[in-house]
Amino acid sequence: MEKPTIKEKRRLMLFLVCMTAGFLLLLGRLVFIDLFRAEEWQELAYEQQTRDRLITPKRGSILDRNGVGIAETQTAAAVSAVPAQVADKEGTAAKLAEILELSYEEVLEKLEQKVALVRIQSKVDMDTAAEIRQMELAGVKVDEDVERIYPYSEMAAQVIGFVGKDNQGILGLEAKYEEYLKGEQGKILTQTDAKGRELSSGQERIPPVDGKNLVTTLDVVIQQYAEQTLEKAVESKQAKRGAVIVMNPQNGEIYAMANYPSFDLNDPFTIEGEDSMTEEELTEARNQMWRNFAINDTYEPGSTFKMFTSSAGLEEGVITPDSPFYCNGYHIAGDRMIKCWRYPNTHGAQTFTQGVQNSCNPVFMEVAERLGAETFMEYMKKFGFTEKTGVDLAGEAVGIMHDVENVGPVELATMSFGQSFQITPLQLLRAASAVVNGGYLVTPHFAKAIADEEGNVVEAFSYEKGEQVLSAETSAQMRAILESVVSQGTGSKAAMEGYSIGGKTATSEKLPRHNRKYIASFMTFAPAEDPQVMFFVLIDEPQGTYYGGTVAGPVILELMENVLPYLGYLPEYTAEEQEAHLTQVPDMLGMTAQEAKNALYQAGMTAEWMGEGGVVEKQLPPAGQTVNKDTKVLLTLGEESFSENTGEN
Repeated sequence: MEKPTIKEKRRLMLFLVCMTAGFLLLLGRLVFIDLFRAEEWQELAYEQQTRDRLITPKRGSILDRNGVGIAETQTAAAVSAVPAQVADKEGTAAKLAEILELSYEEVLEKLEQKVALVRIQSKVDMDTAAEIRQMELAGVKVDEDVERIYPYSEMAAQVIGFVGKDNQGILGLEAKYEEYLKGEQGKILTQTDAKGRELSSGQERIPPVDGKNLVTTLDVVIQQYAEQTLEKAVESKQAKRGAVIVMNPQNGEIYAMANYPSFDLNDPFTIEGEDSMTEEELTEARNQMWRNFAINDTYEPGSTFKMFTSSAGLEEGVITPDSPFYCNGYHIAGDRMIKCWRYPNTHGAQTFTQGVQNSCNPVFMEVAERLGAETFMEYMKKFGFTEKTGVDLAGEAVGIMHDVENVGPVELATMSFGQSFQITPLQLLRAASAVVNGGYLVTPHFAKAIADEEGNVVEAFSYEKGEQVLSAETSAQMRAILESVVSQGTGSKAAMEGYSIGGKTATSEKLPRHNRKYIASFMTFAPAEDPQVMFFVLIDEPQGTYYGGTVAGPVILELMENVLPYLGYLPEYTAEEQEAHLTQVPDMLGMTAQEAKNALYQAGMTAEWMGEGGVVEKQLPPAGQTVNKDTKVLLTLGEESFSENTGEN
């Protein structure tokens, strides 16, 4: 046998080295996988051998300040299919399409997909789900699902918001507090073979984690009062739209925020006349319908802004409540004559307080001149008109202001009485709160706490008192002056016997001025000496009479007549006056509609009917509560048929 040549020995050695190196690399790789990636690869193998069917968690409820459900979740079902297990695809598609009221072609297309699992329909009611289970269709799965419902339909729609098909918040509080409300998905894990067929080893269920509940500052009773009062006003004045805000000026808690027109949260995508719209037009129409006018849009505030010019003048010492003024019907600013609203008539000689009562434009133009543009604009900033309020809703707008270097005599004059700049209604209410609460800015808000299913508070939200922009003395002076506006001045439409009310009206002309379109608004607070609740009403483009006191006054008066007693603020009457003005809400639960009407008539009250039955199921305010006579009680009817016009079964 011949000895290997040197060349052959070298080749052999190279081969052995390569084999050894390969073995060592393989061994090293195995050690690396075992030590560092074993868990990851096990998970990948498990994923390959199992099929996931997701379980939607129960979304947390949105509650009002008293625990009443505004947005809730009810149990539903989801129908899915494993295409590989569906032998008769045409027959299965026909049966599912019929029972689920879907297109046969749509269902068949899903069943023919080359996927492990396909969703046929979500949010299926439980009766339909039970019927599908009984059919025992091969490859068809019926799993747990949930459906978001809004018991009050249109109530606070732009504030509450809604969810999409995947139960994710799209608008309002539903979107803002998604991280708390959404919960965590669960799974049903089924072992399968290489062809996707289920093995007989059973299933593993990983339960979902339900979302937490959001407790808000909203009050269902106050919100309903606000919406019903607003709707009547907008419809009766054939106005374009309107808004109402009810807020605590001491801490920024919002009890009600109403927009009209509104929309149904249970059907938020439907638009009247949508069949004739292009896709772009439909999108724009929906966005307009969902807009929250109170925070998303700006407007010229008009005379309600005079309270801030007044506050700045008092704080800077350029005026006192008794400072003398004279109105000759106009004021010369720069080279322009700017008229008082009373022109060609005049207010004549008056004190500053009387000027506020009369809402006399020349008085405020003169106060602004005494302050000067720089100081005036500093107060605009102090009152928060150049920043967002911080309200816990998306899409908040910010005021549109002049730069101080662009504020000449004319701009300063018009700004003094609320023209030539724009703010949001909520910006105005936040600044007005500072005027009357001792001088502090507040953060308007809806979220109060996060709670579990048993009502235990998991997390409480806190909102610090903001910067003090006015002294307590100036704030006290303004409370007294604004109280006199209601008791003696242009705000008399909001006067309530037995109550001390402060407020300010406004009538602002929209741009362009020649269109003669107006906004009527009214801001009030009570009790005047220690404000605990503030009201704001805005009616956009009322037809006919358009003055703030005339249009918004009756609206805000009706609102206060219902809300103040409900919140426990009772009028201060003598014993005889009390008997004449106050009454107790009777217990009408279980009464027929006619019996309830009779009981309310005897108590000196009226009713607002909801529902289509003939027996009272709910009432607000509750029985036994002391309220003003003429208070409107909200009655929900059920069970039997009921004619709203006659009150007869």
